[in-house]
Amino acid sequence: MRTGHPAALVMGSAQLGLVYGAANRTGKPGRQAAIGLLRHAADCGVAAFDTARAYGDAEERLGEALKGRDVLTITKLAPLSELPMDASPAAVNAAVETSVAQSRAALGREWLDCLLLHRASHMTAFDGAIWRRLKDYVAKGVIRTLGVSVQSPAEAHCALADPDVAHIQLPFNLLDWRWREAGVAARLRSRPDVTVHARSILLQGVLAASEPDVWPAIPGVDPLRLMEWLAHTATMFGRESVTDLAFAFARGQDWIDGIVVGQETQEQLFDNLRLAARPPLAREDCLRIEQDAPHVLERLLDPAQWKPQ
Repeated sequence: MRTGHPAALVMGSAQLGLVYGAANRTGKPGRQAAIGLLRHAADCGVAAFDTARAYGDAEERLGEALKGRDVLTITKLAPLSELPMDASPAAVNAAVETSVAQSRAALGREWLDCLLLHRASHMTAFDGAIWRRLKDYVAKGVIRTLGVSVQSPAEAHCALADPDVAHIQLPFNLLDWRWREAGVAARLRSRPDVTVHARSILLQGVLAASEPDVWPAIPGVDPLRLMEWLAHTATMFGRESVTDLAFAFARGQDWIDGIVVGQETQEQLFDNLRLAARPPLAREDCLRIEQDAPHVLERLLDPAQWKPQ
């Protein structure tokens, strides 16, 4: 989908359906507050919204707030964790059908604009039964576009090997060297037919935190040193804050089409809209940051590996 334009803001909804994020201090907003946030975002020109079956009641809130609006909604298949390893093809199909039906009902849509696998392993799980059933839905027009939410470069490469994958969502931030070094970024630059959305550009809010105790306790990771580098780099490139720097860096990547950013308060939404309207970093500035950035442990870049604090 590469358009040559800076990556667009995509409104994330995990915080609207769950208490989510390492730096979340306000909790899940009430229903009317969440609906107000979604409608305000759409009124301000946000054209794409990201959600999932696993995000509590986020789909229902999106469905109510965005009814009748011409926006793109990306949702994700349920994790299907209730399926045993030896589930029959009929049981697998039934689980997929239930998830799709629930998403359609919650969102109030006859069809789903884009459905992602929430687990990349579901592309091949159960001898490919999940993926085959979803492709049947595409053939019938119930799902317009299929994609995969990936966690690692290996998963991204596997997904890109399948021609039916038209959308990739991945975690990315200005400390994340994995996609570049594993060749994923270069591969996506050559695949304009695949839409790429980056999530967690603030690493669940950790990068913008003003206190080191918000960072995960990982041996070999020095939060104070990283916070100092982030603040210094933001100043060096004339950005108002580390959050501004993170937005500008992600939006300046020529292989990313959209950045998925969540919020649970009106103030956060206003800030996200404002930062997404600022100019992104130029390509040469992004390259300089990539060269100067501390090489952090992969464990820091994967919140699934963080231990509860």
